[in-house]
Amino acid sequence: MENILRDKIFEFFRKNLDVRQEKEDEKETIESIRKGIEFKGTNLWVLIFATFIASLGLNTNSTAVIIGAMLISPLMGPIMGFGLGLGISDFELIKRSFRNFATATVFSVITSTLYFLISPISEAQSELLARTQPTVYDVMIAFFGGLAGIVASSTKSKGNVIPGVAIATALMPPLCTAGFGLASGNLYYFFGAFYLYFINTVFISLATYLVVRVLKYPQKEFMDKHREKVVKRYVGIIVFFTIVPSIYLSYNLIRKTYFNDQVHKFLHTELVFPNTQILSKTVSEDRKEIKIVMIGDTVPTIMIENARSKMVQYGLKDTKLIVQQGFGQEQMDINKLKSMLVQDMYKTNLDLYKSQAEQIDSLTKKLDNYRHTALMTSKIVPEIKVLFPYVDEASCSYTYIMHVQTMKPDTVMLVYMKSKQKIAGTEQDKIKEWISARAQTSNIKLIIEESKRE
Repeated sequence: MENILRDKIFEFFRKNLDVRQEKEDEKETIESIRKGIEFKGTNLWVLIFATFIASLGLNTNSTAVIIGAMLISPLMGPIMGFGLGLGISDFELIKRSFRNFATATVFSVITSTLYFLISPISEAQSELLARTQPTVYDVMIAFFGGLAGIVASSTKSKGNVIPGVAIATALMPPLCTAGFGLASGNLYYFFGAFYLYFINTVFISLATYLVVRVLKYPQKEFMDKHREKVVKRYVGIIVFFTIVPSIYLSYNLIRKTYFNDQVHKFLHTELVFPNTQILSKTVSEDRKEIKIVMIGDTVPTIMIENARSKMVQYGLKDTKLIVQQGFGQEQMDINKLKSMLVQDMYKTNLDLYKSQAEQIDSLTKKLDNYRHTALMTSKIVPEIKVLFPYVDEASCSYTYIMHVQTMKPDTVMLVYMKSKQKIAGTEQDKIKEWISARAQTSNIKLIIEESKRE
């Protein structure tokens, strides 16, 4: 009985998870990926325009614009082509993919550098800064994104997975951030962003290679057996130098992420004191050093030493803790403190200014609508007197109407008229058509009230 149940469960998972059921012909998949590799003419210009759009999005801190640029960008082609070439031992495809990948990378960096050189906004926004410090999550996103991309490309129902992978793995923004680093002379930004770009590239290619091998794509056939051995040797070397750095990068990023998480737990558990707060912290995993600046009531040395003694519990045994507190004590840098306070106030005021500006803009639009409808009423009343002499009173204004069943709001122009006589349906249609043409809106609600006869 247990064996039957186990077999049924196994059959259920095999039936639902087997990607070979919808597998596209291997030759068609390979040809489809080959077509997306080339970077010249139209493809190259599309990449340049996408780079400009992404740079604008990073410069203005607009997530929507960045996403749009990633949808346009054709960068996924040569990266998946590289992984495919490794998987089927096609050395010519590997070389072609790498050549086009290098072309795309160089043109993207040059384009973004030129943009940031002429851009009037030189401050690094949060979207830019987010592309300078790779984490283990970037590795996971790139790897699983690469898996999704090649699995979808291998099936008949490809859908819109590739654009989604391009957005998730974020290949374009790090390149633009590297351009910003060159334009501003900040090599930290340049190398950090390029490191993230390299990680994404390596893990997408690695995921493509693994899926191609698992799905048993046909290997390239060689007439010359000696050349086949040479090519397979080269492919093996490239695979080795792709996988080993991947493991090394993953290990380093996991270690760094773990270290930062433990530091965060330590600071928010052991260095929490009444009437005192941490103003800033500098964490260096390489030097095994945590440097914090505290403001408020001075914390006794014995309490700080007590916190230091507990660092072992958080996996921070050999990490040095430097605490600076007070004003003028322990070599406190007053200028640095002032700078941090000014920056904090500036950011707070900037956020407040943006919020108030948006609110003012919204209120201004509403006020303009009210003015427009008031002006419209004063303009059309004399015309109504001539065209529809039986009308005694008239007014028009924009209003919200809520549908009771669907709870869906709708903005309409509400037109009220008071008439000396009953107005027929055809005449009412004529009035609505005239007001629609006059007010340049088709969404009109006409209410007519008949004057009471004395």
